[in-house]
Amino acid sequence: MSILLAMFALGQGLALDVRDFGALGDGRHIDSPAINAAIDKAAAGVDGGVVVLPRGTYLCYSIHLRSGITLRLEQGAVIKAAPVTETDGYDEAEPNDSHYQDFGHSHWHNSLLWGEGLHGLVLEGEGLIDGTDVLMREVPRRGYSGMPQANKALALRECQHVTIRGLRFLRCGHFAMLLTGVDDLLIEDVVCDTNRDAIDIDCCERVTVRRCRVNSLCDDAIVLKCSYALGRPKPTEHVLVEDCAVSGYDVGTLLDGTCTTLVDKAPDGDGPTGRIKLGTESNGGFRHIRIRRCTFTHCRGLALETVDGAAMEDIDVSDLTMHDICNSPIYIRLGDRMRAPEGFHRSTVRDIRIRHISVTDADCRYACLIAGVEGQPVRDVRIEHLSVQFRGGLTMDDYQEQRGVNPFFIPAARKPTELGEANYPEPSAHGIQPAWGVSISHAENIHLSNIHLETIVPDERPWLHQNDTHRISMKRVWVNKEKQF
Repeated sequence: MSILLAMFALGQGLALDVRDFGALGDGRHIDSPAINAAIDKAAAGVDGGVVVLPRGTYLCYSIHLRSGITLRLEQGAVIKAAPVTETDGYDEAEPNDSHYQDFGHSHWHNSLLWGEGLHGLVLEGEGLIDGTDVLMREVPRRGYSGMPQANKALALRECQHVTIRGLRFLRCGHFAMLLTGVDDLLIEDVVCDTNRDAIDIDCCERVTVRRCRVNSLCDDAIVLKCSYALGRPKPTEHVLVEDCAVSGYDVGTLLDGTCTTLVDKAPDGDGPTGRIKLGTESNGGFRHIRIRRCTFTHCRGLALETVDGAAMEDIDVSDLTMHDICNSPIYIRLGDRMRAPEGFHRSTVRDIRIRHISVTDADCRYACLIAGVEGQPVRDVRIEHLSVQFRGGLTMDDYQEQRGVNPFFIPAARKPTELGEANYPEPSAHGIQPAWGVSISHAENIHLSNIHLETIVPDERPWLHQNDTHRISMKRVWVNKEKQF
């Protein structure tokens, strides 16, 4: 046993080198059977054990995680998703009801690494989990061989006391991490550079995400959800996201250090995604969420959405810095999509606090947007110490002309922010707003104070639009350096 493995063994149970179980790490030999054998051996120990992957490229199909183990990827170690062949493939997607969430959210076994009902699991190290050219977002389909494929890198269901630390993820398909019903979860110092969702925290309680760098041009970077995938409503609550950086650079260019911006649109036709978001799947409730000291670069802004019956309450956001933002810097949406069992309760939003937000070079099409539904208002939102520099440059004709190009467009006189209320919530679904700075509809008890808004070039639209609002308070609001309130 090496000195390094001996150090791991001290106080951490049995330490096992996967090469002792037949792994070669040569990038050609399939090493998942050897890694699974090492994991099973470590899990059989009284105190669990440490499974170590030394430097090398380990070509793998599904890796089965176990309770009580630490899986450590040393610097230079790569778990590489293996292509399906005529004889080898990934685990089947297990049966589960996907009426109320999409296929990807409904299954965990069809992954590169997965675990269910585990406790005391640690995934750590300086190594890489790489799904390039293998893990895809699409519903997994059988190839010519009839072998099952995988669509995510790491999936955990109904686990407790899980730590994910220091790892890097590249091009991981539908999700880099799908974490559903995982309580007492710590994710820190992780780097994700992926093609769709990066970190999905779904129906999880007591979660900390800190010091992570997450790049996802085509989907969300750090996203909290509370779907019906467990077959019951379960909240996502007591979550802290702090000191993280999210972005929408070209896929793979965060990890290689170039951070290029050659691709300017996500699959939905709007700009790069890469943001922090609550929603879209939203059945069980969002409560006691803290987001602080995070940066957004070349991506969409903060999105707080509940559209499937979840209560969103006690959300505290502070000290965000944003630059090069391609849609609403702040988007708060209560919708009525209701992907939920018949008779499910309706969505509610209350007690949201957002403060100390600095935004430069932001798209002005959709403004800072707060939108409820007629009869279901967004309630009790306080935004303080907000500074936004919008690009400006639009005219009232731009706003009116979308009538011909946006199939959901409804003129301002007919409540523009109601459009798409039963569909996917996204600022672009509302169309270009009749104001460039702040647009509020179906909302009450909204307080704005110490607000500084400006445009780089003039914009013909007014800075503020309101529709069906009650008890809107504005104090110390400056627009292009002129005090309005």
